[in-house]
Amino acid sequence: MSATADTGPSTRSVVFGLAAVLLVAACLRPAITAIGPLLEDIGADTGLGNTALGVLGAVPLLCFAAVSPWIHRPAIRFGTQRMVLVAMLVLTAGILLRSVPGALWLWGGTIAIGVGIGIGNVLLPAVVKRDHPTRISTVTGVYSSVTTGAAGLGSGLAVPFVALTGNWRGALALWAVVSLVAAAVWAVRGRVLPAPLPAAPDTTPGVSMWRSATAWQVTAFMGLQSTTFYLLVTWLPSIETGLGVDRAAAGWHLSVYQVVGIVAGLGATVLMGRRSDQSLLTAVAGSALVVAMFGLLWAPHLVLLWVLVAGMSSGATFIIAMSLFGLRTRTVAQTAQLSGMAQCLGYLLAACGPVVAGAIFDLTGTWTTVLLLVAVCAAAQAVVGAFAGRDRYTHDQP
Repeated sequence: MSATADTGPSTRSVVFGLAAVLLVAACLRPAITAIGPLLEDIGADTGLGNTALGVLGAVPLLCFAAVSPWIHRPAIRFGTQRMVLVAMLVLTAGILLRSVPGALWLWGGTIAIGVGIGIGNVLLPAVVKRDHPTRISTVTGVYSSVTTGAAGLGSGLAVPFVALTGNWRGALALWAVVSLVAAAVWAVRGRVLPAPLPAAPDTTPGVSMWRSATAWQVTAFMGLQSTTFYLLVTWLPSIETGLGVDRAAAGWHLSVYQVVGIVAGLGATVLMGRRSDQSLLTAVAGSALVVAMFGLLWAPHLVLLWVLVAGMSSGATFIIAMSLFGLRTRTVAQTAQLSGMAQCLGYLLAACGPVVAGAIFDLTGTWTTVLLLVAVCAAAQAVVGAFAGRDRYTHDQP
């Protein structure tokens, strides 16, 4: 028997394993966030109107909702390692297919992107719960911050990539390089780290996940957080151009919105620490987005300030939502189940955001109602977050 089998994985292999997780995390948003600044180009090239473009932005979220409830089963059968590798390969194929001329490839590639990212969304929290059970908030904060930062780069580099490649298709296709590298590194990770021991059967007594009040509170919090995030990621550049902001500047503002979330997310990680109750933090973080939306309505000349406030809110609440999957469950199996439930229903709700916003603008010709919609969702998020953040587990007896 090898020394590794006796003593467990070495520090070097553990660090490499964490780096592989972070690289996968970096692939979970840019393929989506790069779309927002290019909607005008895509619409002009394909003839899609605002409502249809909103549907295009919602398709990945619908895929998240479709994939999330069942992905823990093949993960148990084939292994999390193998399923994450499949996710990265499907994502790479989707990015490339989406860039092929033709409506079939645009929509088909977008679906593949949603499926690949959806698998990664569900399984990474379970990987963290399994490999870092005593540092769930810290590791989740780090990988979620990487996800947020990469999302910001996806938005900020969208227009420069168009200048580099000559068209929006080439600009979107460049992100396949990152996911392909992630797939290669993840494949090596499977050889560097020994396979984990089979998990013990989950015999925790209590109600099922779908009958747990705590699980529904976490699901509602995650869903409202995702709704506001993806609505803004899809339409914030258009909202800003409607306020008179230059198109390129609006694209970078969307990048700032997401990148500032890194700092806020790391701050939320520190504030959570090893605390068992996150109620106050979730309520305050959600309320900040309400302030930002009314700021855009009442003082649009301070647009960058409100983008910063909105980014801080979204970054902090995203970290909290991801952390709650592990913090509100007792076992790895429960974490995967709660992650699947919350992301299924949460992203189904979030998918409505871009579509409804596009339809509202088509009907009214103004973004005022859309900003009010975001404010209402943020207020509800703050309220439900106060419940989801309480110190309790999904399978505790009532």
